[in-house]
Order: sequence, then structure tokens, then C-alpha cells
Amino acid sequence: MKTFCGRANPTTGALDWVEESEEYDYHQEIARSCYADMLHDKDRNEKYYQGIRAAVSRVKARGERVVVLDIGTGTGLLSMMAVTAGADYCYAIEVFKPMATAATCIVERNGFSDKIKVINKHSTEVTVGPDGDMQERANILVTELFDTELIGEGALPSYEHAHMHLVQADCEAVPHRATVYAQLVESDMLWKWSQLQPIEVDGNKLLPPPAVVKCAGAPSVCDIQLSQVPPESFTPLGPICTMFRVDFSKQVSSAAQSYTAQFKAQTSGRAQVVLSWWDIDMDPDGSIVCTMTPSWNYSDPHTYPWRDHWMQSVYFLPAEKNVSEGEELNLIGSHDDYSLWYGLTVQNDVKVATFRPCCTCQAHLVWTRPRFGELNDEQRTESYVNALRSILKPDSVCLSVSDGSLLPIFAHLLGSKKVRRPFFFRVRSFISCSQVLHTNSLKHGVQLLGIRPEQLSLADLEGNQISVLMGEPYFSTSLLPWHSLFFWYCRTAVAQLLHPSATILPRAATLYIVAVEFRDLWRIRAPCGTCEGFDVSPMDEMIQRSLDYRESLEAEPHPLWEYPCHALTKPRPVLTFDFTQCVPEQPVNSDGTVRGRCHGVALWMEYQLTEDITVSMGLTKPVSEEGACEWNPHRKQGVFFFRSARETSGDGREDLSYNLTFEPHTGDIKMDFSITEP
Repeated sequence: MKTFCGRANPTTGALDWVEESEEYDYHQEIARSCYADMLHDKDRNEKYYQGIRAAVSRVKARGERVVVLDIGTGTGLLSMMAVTAGADYCYAIEVFKPMATAATCIVERNGFSDKIKVINKHSTEVTVGPDGDMQERANILVTELFDTELIGEGALPSYEHAHMHLVQADCEAVPHRATVYAQLVESDMLWKWSQLQPIEVDGNKLLPPPAVVKCAGAPSVCDIQLSQVPPESFTPLGPICTMFRVDFSKQVSSAAQSYTAQFKAQTSGRAQVVLSWWDIDMDPDGSIVCTMTPSWNYSDPHTYPWRDHWMQSVYFLPAEKNVSEGEELNLIGSHDDYSLWYGLTVQNDVKVATFRPCCTCQAHLVWTRPRFGELNDEQRTESYVNALRSILKPDSVCLSVSDGSLLPIFAHLLGSKKVRRPFFFRVRSFISCSQVLHTNSLKHGVQLLGIRPEQLSLADLEGNQISVLMGEPYFSTSLLPWHSLFFWYCRTAVAQLLHPSATILPRAATLYIVAVEFRDLWRIRAPCGTCEGFDVSPMDEMIQRSLDYRESLEAEPHPLWEYPCHALTKPRPVLTFDFTQCVPEQPVNSDGTVRGRCHGVALWMEYQLTEDITVSMGLTKPVSEEGACEWNPHRKQGVFFFRSARETSGDGREDLSYNLTFEPHTGDIKMDFSITEP
């Protein structure tokens, strides 16, 4: 059955009514899942297999029949490991129906149907007894319910219920325990993702609102590939602390708890950020360990096992504190059933933050952490200020079109007397900008208009035509680079209000592509085939069916600064969008061929602010002779993955052909890439 769905178009700003299959949402979920990444994680798989073998041996040594409960079975991999290790029977729980169907197929294909029962339920709905889903309680509990924060996928409530209702009191658990670690650091780079810093504009210092400075910030964890954060960008103020452990073989509580690590400050500095990760011990002795520690904690970073389904966590303290070398500090870690947070006290003050920090200033609900970093980027600010300085006049009538942008304030500080900014009914964006204006006594210099561009009239502009239309452009609804072309549609909507000699900033945008070879990111889309000797190809087929539904024809957003890659071709401009003109009626097409082997294609926008000032949302430096890439850390780039990354990793003699078409009526960029032998 199909139904009409209203979907906000991030590029055109329109509400598009499209006919979608009832299966569309789960196809998206599967296509963008991390199942392949987990199965390509050899370190994880080997450690689980070792732990399962050891647990089965311990139960058999007690003369007991081995019954395994596998919660969150996914492909059924861990259950098949258990049966191969000697388990008598496994109950494999999987709540996501398409995945449960795939697991059933995989179990059958590998010949384990008589010893593994796949149950398509949430574990808290599973029953035990003669007429239940399980005939008896299990004596081995195997799970993979973890996320980057360890407990964010509901691991604690699931374990709590399982121990109460599904497993024996003396059960073995794989993993046996988890340990959470944390380290207090000073880092200007990371702190700029949480707090708006003072900004210098033409001799004026733009101050952040006190409400923002005092705000505890967004409560959610910042999960990143911490290995890509250079060690020189932060200063440890204390040792790596063991915050708490969870023993999964015993009754687990999901109740809120707090833990304190006491230590002396190693050096003086500003306590701002807590870096955190966890280990899991697969056995009681702790001899089989799977660790999430960043690569710079390895004696040989090249042995670091890359994974994207588990990364590391960054937590921002509610407020930065100055600490002195040798000062006694208390790092307090707290958690509820789904999340963690940290606080810091000094000396004997062990006051515990019993409630999750939350944003009270609205700004952290409007600006994402990368957006905070972008607003605090001094080099970027300088580019925009220089561009504005070159085009503004004292009598300029300016209209700014971007979400939560400081450009209209820059324009006023540079001398423009009439600056207006529509806020598109995003009330929080309005509040955040109002706070900045109020703090800096600029409320009368910039007028915020609660109106969409297409609704603007000369009356809203006090009878004046627009002489400068500006935008970064940035919109909170943008995921892919070309979604910011919404600026172009806004420019078209106000065309009748523009002065004949109006200046548009940026004047144009260019979409670039470069063929790349990823060091690791290719794993999230590469087929698995077999994993630890088991045929998991039905999962590959399931993912490919979902990709074929639509997703394989589209690029996906990734922050490439976290994912090292090598450019195998020179960056190439493929489409240019002239903002000095209205959006055209006809499609804009580009095709061509470049030479090089690759896993996929990276795509990004570069904005031409003026004739001689350009800002890049992608590569921030020219590609080195070795192909090394440095990416803008504030925006996500588009990535088009090839179906089989390994097939294209030949001797570099392949031709990469591309065809990209911008569809003005939908705002989409349809793309087709293919690789051929020359």
C-alpha cells in the first residue's frame, strides 16, 4: 500500500507531497544502518567469539546444559558462535522485524535452525515457560546492546529485566563487565563547539550573551572519532580515571547513580571538557578485552581497530573552571537509564549534579556543536567580514537570509544602517539572535522579521529596495551540501524587491567532486559475505534491496574530517550556481570523466563571496602530492559510495564517469557515477 506523505524540502523550502510505500521508512533505516560496520569489526567479532567459547566451557565444566539468551541478535552471528562453541540451544531476540527475518534466513543457511530460535520481540516482552517464547531460563547471557555512550541504547533496563525474568541467578555473561573511563582536559578547539566566543569585527568586540555563557549546554553526548582529534589540540589536566564498572553477570540496576574520581590536577589550566570511552571484558578474568580507547593511547597507533558503530564521547562541563597544578579535584560522573553527564568540584566539595544539564538559553537548541565551531572560526569570520567590507555602503539596505547567522550584525558593525533578517518562523533562532543584539546594544541596528522571504513586501522594507542580499548560506535543515541552495530560492523569491544594482553575497556556489579512497569508512557500505566463517550474505542482500529502493542513487552526509581518505583525482568543479540570477526553469547538467581508482566520490560546495574571496565547505587546503585531504570540520560533505568498494581498488587505470543534473523544480541533484576500463 502507498500513501501520500508531506516532506519538507530542505532545498526549495516547499512542502512536497510524495507517494511513498509503507516500507519506505524501514528501507531508509536498513540502508543507513551500521550492520556492515559491525560485521567488518574483526576485533569485536574475535573478542566476542573468544568470550563465548570461554563462557560455554565454564558452564559445561559445571555439568550443565548450555542455554544461551542473545539479546539484540542482529544477524544471529553471536548465537551461531555459541552453537559452534558447544551451546545446546540459543534464543536469539531481535525487535526489528526486517533484521529478525534476515537472521532467520542466515541461521537456516548456516544449518543452525534446530538449535537457534529467532524471536521477533523486544526482550522485555519475551516470556519463559512451557507455553512461552523460551522453555527455560538461560545460563549464558550474550548481548550487544551498546552505543558510543555504552548505555544510550537502553542496555541497563534490558539487562535489568533479563536478570529478573529471563536468565538464571548464576548465569555467565558475555561481555562480563564494562568499564567507563574519563579524562579532564582543556581544549580551545573542543570548547568552541559548546560556547560562543567573543568575535572581533572591525575593532568592535561582539560579546556572547550572558545567558549563553552561563548555560550548561545541550544535554546530549558529542560522539566523534576522537582518534582524529590531534593530541596537541588538548591538554590533559588529570589522569585517565576509571569512573565506574557494570558487572553484567549480576543483577543490573537502571536507577540513576553518580560516581566520583578524585585526583590532583597535573597542570594548571581551564577545565572545560571530559573525554570518555569504555572497555568491555569478555570474561571474568579480564583477559579478553575489547577497548574503545583512542588510537593515541596505543603504543603503536597503527594497531588501533577502527570502528564507527562505537566511537568515543566528548562531554562539556556546565561551565569552565580554572584549576591549579596540585589542586584536589573531584570529577563526578552521573547517569540515568540512558545517558551520562559530568561535573567538576574542588577539594572536599563532592556536591553531585543529580539532574542532567539542559539548555536554558535556547542557543544550544538552535546551533549544533559544529555550528558553534563554525561561528567561532576566526579565519572564516575574517573572510565574511572582508567580503562585506568590500561591498557595503553607509546607505546599504541589507537583507540577510540564513539560520541563526551573525552576518547582519557584522554588516551593521561595518556601517550599514538598515539591516533586516527574516527568521522563517524558527522561534529559537529569533530568540538567540535577539540575545546577541541585546547584549551588544544593537537592538536598533538590526530588525528581525518574522516572515518568509516570499512574503516580504516593500512595506516590510519601509519602501526601500534591497541593495545587498547576503547569506552564509547556512540552514539548520540542510544535511547535504546542495541543500543550502535554499538561499538561491530565497533570492528568487525576493527578486522583485532587489535594487537593479543589488549585490548578492555569495554571488555563486560551485559543487566540487573528488574521487577518494577511504582508509576505513568504506567498511560501512562494503558487503560482508562471510564473518568469522559464517555466511551472512542474506544481510548483504537485505541492505542492497533497501539501497536499491532509492538510497543507492543518492549521496549521504559525512563529516569527512573524522574519516581519513586519499584523493585519487584532482578536485573538479562540476556544477556552478549563479546567485546573481534567479533559479532557472530548465535543469542544469554536467558530465565528464576523471581517471583514478576509488571507493566513492566526495562532494562539497564552495561559495564565491566576492570576485577574490571564496569559502570552502569541503577541502580547506589543496590536496597534497600524496593525496592527503584536509576537510572543513564544521560542515558535512556528501559521499557517494560505490556498491563494491573493493572492486574499484585496482591499479588506478579506471575511468570514473559522472553525470550530475540539478533539477530546479525539486532542488535535487541527480547523480550517476560509473567506473569503466579505458
